[in-house]
Amino acid sequence: MGVESKTEGMKSAAKPSSNISEIVSEFAKVCKFRSIGVFTSENLDNNQHELYLNNDNNFLKVFKESSSDAAEEAGCDAIKVHPQHVDIQSDAKRSGRIDQILKLFDTVSALKVAYVQLQQAHIPYDPDNIRAADGVIVSQLESLCKIKRSYKERQLKDLNSFSATSALFLTEIQVKERLLEKLKSQLKIKESKVVNFRQELQDLELSNGKMAEILNKSEKESSRMLSFTSFEATVEAVSKAVHDFSKPLIALMKVSGWDLDKAAEAIERSVVYSKRSHKKYAFEAYIARRMFNEFSPQSCNVDRIMKLDDPIGALIIDTQSAFAQFCREKYLSIVHPMMEKSFFGNVDHRTLVSNGMHPQTPLYQAFVKMARCVWILQATAASVEPRGEIFRVKRGSHFSNMYMESVEEFNKDVVLNLGHEKCRVELMVMPGFLIGNTVIRSRVYLSKMDE
Repeated sequence: MGVESKTEGMKSAAKPSSNISEIVSEFAKVCKFRSIGVFTSENLDNNQHELYLNNDNNFLKVFKESSSDAAEEAGCDAIKVHPQHVDIQSDAKRSGRIDQILKLFDTVSALKVAYVQLQQAHIPYDPDNIRAADGVIVSQLESLCKIKRSYKERQLKDLNSFSATSALFLTEIQVKERLLEKLKSQLKIKESKVVNFRQELQDLELSNGKMAEILNKSEKESSRMLSFTSFEATVEAVSKAVHDFSKPLIALMKVSGWDLDKAAEAIERSVVYSKRSHKKYAFEAYIARRMFNEFSPQSCNVDRIMKLDDPIGALIIDTQSAFAQFCREKYLSIVHPMMEKSFFGNVDHRTLVSNGMHPQTPLYQAFVKMARCVWILQATAASVEPRGEIFRVKRGSHFSNMYMESVEEFNKDVVLNLGHEKCRVELMVMPGFLIGNTVIRSRVYLSKMDE
């Protein structure tokens, strides 16, 4: 009777557990201690179980209170769980998953301990401990369900996130591929244009080269013509300056009582003049002969001399310049001491010029203007291309219209009847010049030739 009442009491105590025995039985079948690595340690105290959890080669110890009977019944040395290593990309996800795994194994360990306690509560039979163990088992099972749901939700979230990211990447790749095809098409068009531009550039360079050759040739011709024109103008200026200097010189000779006929005869004997007034050309020829003696084209700076109206200013600024030396030599060779003494009653002009001084008298001013023109002509002859060369005509030479021009035209009858080819040179008033094949004719005084 006592046994029956005790059995009924056990049945009535088991009812609040909601068929916990069946659940425990099923759980026991699924969760074998040895099959999942649960062992009791013989060296542990009767009131403790030790759970070892492998976490990155470090063992986490979890202590749960239990009776010695549960330890003997389990028959295990220790609870050791070795989960597989999970490769995690980010530290945050890895840490979260480790925490979840730790929680999972804590829950499983707690569930196992509660199961052991439930078994212990049956022998000897203790309804209170059975209900407490049953509540712990139910609570731990609910925790396992929550962990499962959380894991599935995380998987679904990761899957959705990966799918969304993959879709975005795929869309972006498609956009980039379309853009790449467009750029490739544009590149082909640009390359075609570059080829065309290169061909046009080559054609332009070839055309420019030809134009440059023509332009350079034209510039050379223009420069040569300009140089020739400038040189010819300078020759004309020299001829005029010689004529201008001869005027005061002849005037002083007249005032001083000189016999101009004898003076002209002394310069060049037996010259046949068509007019007495033409004897002035003898004096111009004399001056030109002295000025162009040892004519030497030479490069020099003539800017200062050309800018000054009165060239004596340049002589005063630099009394030892090449131009000053040139003036000194030419003046002393043209104006003889006796001539100067007859003009002025002394030779002060020669003395001043010999000592590097430059008197500002009308005669000397006219001389310096003429000397400046000859000096510039020398510089111009050196600068033209090709270099200017002087040529002279001897007395008695046949007249050549190519190399000579007459300072005075004969009367019409002589010109018509005889022509220039029947004339000869009496005086070379101005020398001529050659610039390559171009001729600046000499100025000569002519007479008709004897039959």
